[in-house]
Amino acid sequence: MEKDPERAGVTSDAIKFGAANAAHRSLFNALGWTEEEVERPLVGIVSSFNEVVPGHMNIDKITEAVKMGVAEAGGMPVVFPAIAVCDGIAMGHTGMKYSLVTRDLIADSTECMARAHGFDALVMIPNCDKNVPGLLMAAARLDLPCTFVSGGPMLAGHIDGHKTSLSSMFEAMGAYSAGRIGEEKLHEFECKACPSCGSCSGMYTANSMNCLTEVIGMGLPGNGTIPAVYSRRIQLAKHAGMAVMEMLRRHVTARDIMTREAFRNALTVDMALGCSTNTMLHLPAIAHECGIEIDLSDANAMSERTPNLCHLAPAGPTYMEDLDEAGGIPAVMAELDKLGLIDRDCMTVTGRTVGENIASARNRNPEVIRTPDNPFSPTGGIAVLRGNLAPEGSVVKRSAVAPEMLVHEGPARVFESEEEAQAAIDADQINPGDVVVIRYEGPKGGPGMREMLTPTSAIMGRGLGTSVALITDGRFSGATRGACVGHVSPEAASGGPIGIVREGDTISIDIPNCRIELKIPEEEYERRMSEFTPKKKELTGYLRRYAELVSSGAKGAVLN
Repeated sequence: MEKDPERAGVTSDAIKFGAANAAHRSLFNALGWTEEEVERPLVGIVSSFNEVVPGHMNIDKITEAVKMGVAEAGGMPVVFPAIAVCDGIAMGHTGMKYSLVTRDLIADSTECMARAHGFDALVMIPNCDKNVPGLLMAAARLDLPCTFVSGGPMLAGHIDGHKTSLSSMFEAMGAYSAGRIGEEKLHEFECKACPSCGSCSGMYTANSMNCLTEVIGMGLPGNGTIPAVYSRRIQLAKHAGMAVMEMLRRHVTARDIMTREAFRNALTVDMALGCSTNTMLHLPAIAHECGIEIDLSDANAMSERTPNLCHLAPAGPTYMEDLDEAGGIPAVMAELDKLGLIDRDCMTVTGRTVGENIASARNRNPEVIRTPDNPFSPTGGIAVLRGNLAPEGSVVKRSAVAPEMLVHEGPARVFESEEEAQAAIDADQINPGDVVVIRYEGPKGGPGMREMLTPTSAIMGRGLGTSVALITDGRFSGATRGACVGHVSPEAASGGPIGIVREGDTISIDIPNCRIELKIPEEEYERRMSEFTPKKKELTGYLRRYAELVSSGAKGAVLN
């Protein structure tokens, strides 16, 4: 086989043509490929399909649709896998220590596969929490023509005339533990809260990241909101395959799209949507792979000028299917564009600019997507708090906090792990006014930075959501609501001040003013800090390696 001189820029040609690549062609022959297929550009289809994650069980169908789109547009689609963890199944036990670390495993393994096999372009098919940012990080590193199409969100459940989701299920568990509902009602929640395949139906981490992928420009319009079970999702997948071939023809790569301005758009829409606090971990990590640094302080500046336009679950009673019906992400961006908050010139995988993509967008339901003159709040859905308890910052989903808890002061109830805190909640030992402190759950101290959805939902389920706050150096699920301040940095295992809090100390949380303080005399604070020696844990296997990377400051392991 001889190379066509007009095929300049096709990466895979370096392993396909000429006598020097006869061995490669023999292996392609072993795969059953025809000469016509070998001659086409190789397009990697990164399929996250598996049979244990509800958000991924339909990805096999999406993968086939992407392959059709690529083939119709003249490419040779080649599928290879990416792992994915279900955070809901991993929640509340040692499995959650392994969730966040998969983000970096996904990025690393995808990079390895793409480079080793000389792919010309990629279509990423993620859906759940760490899978989406992991593949975005890989796309940034590889800088190939690349499109994303997610598995899509789950439909909401229905119980007693109200829509439900996974957070409803966890809160029902808390209500059952407190004796507020019986076993029959709990079983009804089990059977109805999560009624279909897809990423869990509220504005949790998976859906937040899929929506922001669309905002950044790496996913086609509808990527974040079209439900998993809709046929439109299959059509979207075919178009994603076609779009990546057009990018290849035009020599447009991931970093042409993932610019500083695109990330600013993402932060802006993040505030308007009231996304998961975990976006404050993932967006900086993705941007870093593009050579762009995002500081947590950027979030507050963005929040000050961005109204919160959506209150999707857990912040409110609407769900992803409602956002889709209301016009989806283009409609949200069009509302923000009225305030001049969107950079319209950013390029997207459609081949058009953001401004061109949202020109015809229409807000079909101003109760789901509020207009700028009638926002849920004049400031954004996320706040970064600082103070002597979190000198490097902490994150709270302001849009999901009850008004009476935006400012709270109370006695600390200190626990060294999630399990200790959960036991105290189950034993009815947490009182109105308390500030629950869960430490040694950070990336190094956990290790793995577990989510705290089980204790936060237990607090909500026991009716304490408007009187009890929770602070942790771990993180919170996108499904968390209430006065829950997470990602406290530095973490206890790194000598952070959360490690010196004592039972009964007064803690002050002031979300409007972005402050979090341990209310002890300054000289006492300094004395405790000087005497503080973080606890160490005996670690084995991959978690030990991960903790070592965090300690060394390796960018792939730390969260910014």
